[in-house]
Amino acid sequence: MRVGIGYDVHKLASNRKLILGGVEIPSSKGLDGHSDADVLLHALADALLGAAALGDIGKHFPDTDPAYKDISSLLLLSKVANLVRSGNYEIINVDATLILQQPKISSYVPQMRENIAQALSVPVESVSVKATTNEGLGFIGVGEGAAALAVASIRNQ
Repeated sequence: MRVGIGYDVHKLASNRKLILGGVEIPSSKGLDGHSDADVLLHALADALLGAAALGDIGKHFPDTDPAYKDISSLLLLSKVANLVRSGNYEIINVDATLILQQPKISSYVPQMRENIAQALSVPVESVSVKATTNEGLGFIGVGEGAAALAVASIRNQ
């Protein structure tokens, strides 16, 4: 078995949609980035790539490439799953924690888990998504950004 960890962070900005786990969440601000800036999916992608020793999301989908401008991170995650499988690995499970002060996302977690499971072609029981605040501390706590941490386990097929 192999394990990888992932981390991503994006600042919040006006005139952007807030997309987390492939779900558009009503909010006055969204995450700023080249793609849809879905920190949750980016952290999961990096965890999977790390477990397979395939580098990171920036190596495979550089933010300097116009092909990835505003692309859905669900599509990127699906591509990462295919890369992992092409290395003869099976995805066992993924677990992620989203760190965001506002808005509350607990009601969106079931759809996020479904989206991730579908993108990875794994059972929803193999996907865990949790959320926490930063208790008002730091740039996340004052509502300037969001981050996500993730872990993934894979094994040779």
